[in-house]
Amino acid sequence: MTEAGGPLPATVDDLDLPARLKSLLKAQGITELYPPQREALVHALAGENLVLAIPTASGKTLVALLGVIKRVLQGGKALYIVPLKALAAEKFEDFRAFEPLGIKVGMSIGDYDDMGSELAGCDVVVATSEKADSLSRHDLTWIERLSVVVADEVHLMHDPGRGPTLEVLLARIRTLNPRCQVIALSATIQNSEEIAAWLGAAHVTSTFRPVELKEGVFLEGDVTYTDGSHEAFPFLDDPVVSIVAEAAARGEQSLVFVNTRKSTEALAERLAGYVQRTLADADRAALKVAAQGLKHADAEATDIADTLAACISAGTAFHHAGLSHGQRKAVEGAFKDRRIRCIVATPTLASGINLPAKRVVVRDVRRYDSMYGNLPIPVLEVKQMLGRAGRPRYDTVGQAILVAKDEGQMRDLFERYLLGPPERIFSKLGTDEALRTHVLSSIATGLVAHEEDLERFVSSTFYAHQTEAWTIQERLETALDFLQEEELVSKEGKGLWPTKFGRRVSDLYVDPLSAVLLRQAVDRAAERGKATPLGWLQAICSTPDVPTFFLKRADYGTVPGLAESHRDEFLVEDVESEMDREDFLAEVKTAAMYEDWISELTEQGIAAKYDIGPGDIRSKVDTGRWLIYATSEIARLFDHKDLARELRGLERRVRYGVKGELLPLVELRGVGRRRGRALYSKGFKTPADIKAGSLEDLVKVPMIGPTLAGRLKRMVSGEAGEGEAPNNDDLGLYEPETRVAAAAAATGAAAAPGAPPQSSLSSFKDEGGDNKHEG
Repeated sequence: MTEAGGPLPATVDDLDLPARLKSLLKAQGITELYPPQREALVHALAGENLVLAIPTASGKTLVALLGVIKRVLQGGKALYIVPLKALAAEKFEDFRAFEPLGIKVGMSIGDYDDMGSELAGCDVVVATSEKADSLSRHDLTWIERLSVVVADEVHLMHDPGRGPTLEVLLARIRTLNPRCQVIALSATIQNSEEIAAWLGAAHVTSTFRPVELKEGVFLEGDVTYTDGSHEAFPFLDDPVVSIVAEAAARGEQSLVFVNTRKSTEALAERLAGYVQRTLADADRAALKVAAQGLKHADAEATDIADTLAACISAGTAFHHAGLSHGQRKAVEGAFKDRRIRCIVATPTLASGINLPAKRVVVRDVRRYDSMYGNLPIPVLEVKQMLGRAGRPRYDTVGQAILVAKDEGQMRDLFERYLLGPPERIFSKLGTDEALRTHVLSSIATGLVAHEEDLERFVSSTFYAHQTEAWTIQERLETALDFLQEEELVSKEGKGLWPTKFGRRVSDLYVDPLSAVLLRQAVDRAAERGKATPLGWLQAICSTPDVPTFFLKRADYGTVPGLAESHRDEFLVEDVESEMDREDFLAEVKTAAMYEDWISELTEQGIAAKYDIGPGDIRSKVDTGRWLIYATSEIARLFDHKDLARELRGLERRVRYGVKGELLPLVELRGVGRRRGRALYSKGFKTPADIKAGSLEDLVKVPMIGPTLAGRLKRMVSGEAGEGEAPNNDDLGLYEPETRVAAAAAATGAAAAPGAPPQSSLSSFKDEGGDNKHEG
């Protein structure tokens, strides 16, 4: 029932929305509303805070979209927060469908030292939680202009990595803009009502799914479902092959989840022989084209691309974080086009983009942990995987199947995963890393200026909603002590000020401990008067912001020797004591990968040497260049201009994966590390050489060709047309004077010692209880 006692809206026509918006929805085939949508939209369209906790594919996104669009059409601004870049792109496209209404949509997922000024004219901004948090660190005022914020996948507050950022961001928004509507979308969890209480939100939960979900366990050729029904499968090579081959024979698609990358590849290859027999000629032809396109999706060829292309040709694929962006998009696109019959994936796909299938098989429910061995995968995570079964508009029933080895395991799977409740969600803000990071950002942005402000702000978090006050106070004191001792924060009485160092660290979006370690490396380099690339690379790998490689058995025969031969290059206090430390050797191994990259070892060479995929290389490169950039900014801050200049050159080398001599070439659009080396080898060593050389000679360079040669000629002659500018579209990031000045202008200069601290919480203090959770 509605608040007024009337019936709940059943169709789009029943909603309090402009007629032109209703017409757009109908044009997309959206006319009827699912039961949980009916109840949730009453609150969302009324501007009330809402927590909507319903199963995957039950229509959460539509509720958020309509809540946002209504507020925007009334003149408001919206922020849509997602956990992953892939989801940001998906939601961005969802909102773009409504641009005919005059809505301007923007997406922000990149540079953490960016002011976000280009987003000022957008009505809706889709951003990852980390990017939204970084924008708020540069300028708090944009939060005050928000009318509505959507937190997609809010249950990920339990994730130790990204959870604290989402939680603090929501607390910051509610503190600075208590009138802003919050719509939180969640999977079905045990304590979603607790999240609603924290947000002061209406709570709507349901087990409804538009496509019926049959969940069961496969054992010895038979699936027993939770409703007591059974289904027999002709037994083939193994349980997963039996289930997938039977679905493929009927033209149906499957998703299979396993616990390791190697398993995804091995199983996809194994399934290919069975699935290929079921393909129609038209599918075979389309898949062959997709496989050929995949080989050109990336600049450099790798074995993993060849393996994936072979699988796609046969109607299967694998999907994991080691794939490049282009490879993942190719797999997802062919599956959405219903050409690929089966994807074998790691669980990361379950929390990614919308990719449902008729049948989902979860083969592995245990995962290796380096500290504790093989542990059960959480129920919530398995439910997320199983929830991908059943495609709205295509299927009436989805089949979600676990695989058991014996009757004992079958009972355990039923009790834990099919009949048991998902886990409760707990805040992860109480860790040392999370608290020191977010306490610093709160002080650096001016959100808090007194200890009382800080305590009051932290009391508005989900962490405080779940935790005893004395525990919070103790952990806050530990975080403040660290920040003060490392001169990131200045404290006088109860007043708190960011130092110049602390303010810049917050802007740079690195862990304060990382910044301290990098400052120490800069100091040591300054004392020595020099540093090598490997020395800097080991320094960034010593920080908590760079995940290091595990040491394998074979590494103990090579990495210690590598460390020993370069011992004088490392920017550490006592290299002798470091040599036997396993963590240090892992840092050296990771630094060696970066050095191989900037020495132009091929992606295939790096992939084979370190047993990683192209996606891992790109992830490492992105993280590494950011940390090198942060190090250069720290060097500049402490007046080591020569080191800062040296580090900016190293950052560019990490960005492009080249030796220094190629930098002038690779900054030309269309010239990567391979083409750059080809040009250099043929005598085109600088843009001036390209300008002076003949077009005929340029065309003869391998991988250049007439079209690119002509474009390069126009670029170096200053005649570049649209889309032909040099490859420096984000080089503003590396103009530190401009960036630092802009950041300082946005956040304001630090208060002078002795001046009364000014807090952004002044109104928060006055309104007190209005912004606190109940009891």
